[in-house]
Amino acid sequence: MQLKDSFYDVFLESAGAFQDKPLLILPQRQADAWGVPIEMTYGDTLEQIQGLRRQYQAKGLRAGDRVALAFESRPEFVYHYLALNGLGVCVVPLNTDLTVSELSYQIGHARCGAVIGLEVLEKQLASAIEATGREVTLSTHGPEGLGTIWRANDIVTPQSPLQRAAAILYTSGTTGKPKGCVLTNVYLQESSAYNVRMPGHLAFAEGAERTMNPLPLYHLNAMVNTLGAAILTGSAYVMPGRFSATNWWNDIAETKTTRFKYLGIMIPALLGQPESARDRESGVTCAFGAGVDPALHERFEKRFGIPLIEVWGMTETGRILIVDREPRHIHTRACGRPQAGLQARIVNDAGEPVPDGTVGELVVRHSAENPRYGFFDSYLDDPVATEAAWEGGWFHSGDLCTRAEDGMFTFVDRKKNIVRRSGENISSAEVEAVLVECPHVKQVAVMAAPDELRDEEVLACVITTGDDVRDHALALSIFHFVQERLAYYKTPGWIYFVDELPVTGTQKVQKHRIFPNGFNPNVPHIHDLRSYKRWKK
Repeated sequence: MQLKDSFYDVFLESAGAFQDKPLLILPQRQADAWGVPIEMTYGDTLEQIQGLRRQYQAKGLRAGDRVALAFESRPEFVYHYLALNGLGVCVVPLNTDLTVSELSYQIGHARCGAVIGLEVLEKQLASAIEATGREVTLSTHGPEGLGTIWRANDIVTPQSPLQRAAAILYTSGTTGKPKGCVLTNVYLQESSAYNVRMPGHLAFAEGAERTMNPLPLYHLNAMVNTLGAAILTGSAYVMPGRFSATNWWNDIAETKTTRFKYLGIMIPALLGQPESARDRESGVTCAFGAGVDPALHERFEKRFGIPLIEVWGMTETGRILIVDREPRHIHTRACGRPQAGLQARIVNDAGEPVPDGTVGELVVRHSAENPRYGFFDSYLDDPVATEAAWEGGWFHSGDLCTRAEDGMFTFVDRKKNIVRRSGENISSAEVEAVLVECPHVKQVAVMAAPDELRDEEVLACVITTGDDVRDHALALSIFHFVQERLAYYKTPGWIYFVDELPVTGTQKVQKHRIFPNGFNPNVPHIHDLRSYKRWKK
């Protein structure tokens, strides 16, 4: 593939070739809620982007500036993202489900000069900016509302447009605060192209595919993989907003969706809908995602006639493993094989390859000659963490897997200190850091508890201070303390009061010894708080 200076240039080429084809499609219910058309062609989208680009340029935005975007998963995100990309501006997509302090951290850490977003988010964004202590300009009226752009003096902008930071996506790490993954224009193009290179039976039909993705645009999956692949192939990106099991099949029929993206949490929700004669008449040919429960995989495919193609990927890699052919081993957690442009293997703690069938860490690279090509550029302002991730010339995923003789990789467990809930990676260390500030908490260990609906749930094992009565009221008090400080999905769904935590000789908590025989929700002093976790805008 011949790389261009920016993904904006890639879009220009596709807009010329597919001018009258739809790029963005919405169900009527979502178009009405957002006050936008149900369909935007490549030509329509080009007009929007070009207009915004001229306005941003007139406001003085230039290559190297950093602008945070708060448009949720609406069409406006696409317009502003590509318009800014055309000026060499780095975008920082914000998850507005986060608290003010969490948003403030990302805006400040990325050293954003401006925040552009929806008018309904103005109060939240203004509070987040105020907490940074910087003169960051805010506009909820696009370029027209922009004031002076604040610029950090130490941001270096590479002369090559391809090597410039095009986006910074925040992903949870194991050290508490989220890490900012710096993505270049090379990454955006190579990642999009890799996700298009499917084997024949899964290949994109140029100018014809319609991919529905309910995942948020501040994630790689939607912003790069889905939108990027659509643009490269003249296809359409169907934007249904937040996942809704009750509206799912109606939305698919209305938008004439041909394929969709999923998370494991979606599958039981869809299976829980009443059976219908149209279950096998959706028109969808295949779906791509991760984390489907092996016990439900075959049941879903038999009912709906849609193969669920499991993949593995990370923001850092941009590329995926994919279960590309039969046998797909749908009764296991098989997560795929690498395609051309990605190499993968399993290693032990010393970084040495292990025999097939042995559990070890999954490591990946582009090639021996150029291992980092097309991967993320770095963790923002954290060269130590960046180099540690690339130890030995391979990117260390932190996931424990096995490899079979036929090249199939199967997921076993996570090595990193992460709770994966409904597709969100939650840092245990981040939640622990908040909990230890609670006056009722003396010591705490946060870990993952299995959850039938959401894959995993946040479990906090707490040693209390003083003589507190370890009852449900205390658990709820601790829950609300966290709820006020972190996004709703990060709050503990379970709180388990313990007398002590198992530790090593160096006082490191051994979490695997808390439930040595597996999580047990029936032990004394454990409190189920999952019903209190509710998304609120």
